[in-house]
Amino acid sequence: MDYGETIEQAARREAKEETGLEVSLVELLGVYSDPKRDPRQHTMSVVYIATATGDAIAGDDAKALQSFTPWDLPTPLCFDHAQILRDYLHYRYYGKRSPLA
Repeated sequence: MDYGETIEQAARREAKEETGLEVSLVELLGVYSDPKRDPRQHTMSVVYIATATGDAIAGDDAKALQSFTPWDLPTPLCFDHAQILRDYLHYRYYGKRSPLA
């Protein structure tokens, strides 16, 4: 997130920079901030559900870009990304958010 930028602006900008996709934010899925989620330093992720248009192309921080179906994800995923995806799929299929820790 850049100074003077809203988190929503940052999410759209980062998606464009890293994937080449234009995204429309639908709703907030959650905030992930466990100090142990990234062993390098304490970080936080604000995760949105979004729709995207355009052609996906790996951006400046991405070495490669691939898409996967939920039942064919690579493992392991870094940090707590598997938990974030579980939370999204639970919400998508059951309409319920995961309880806060």
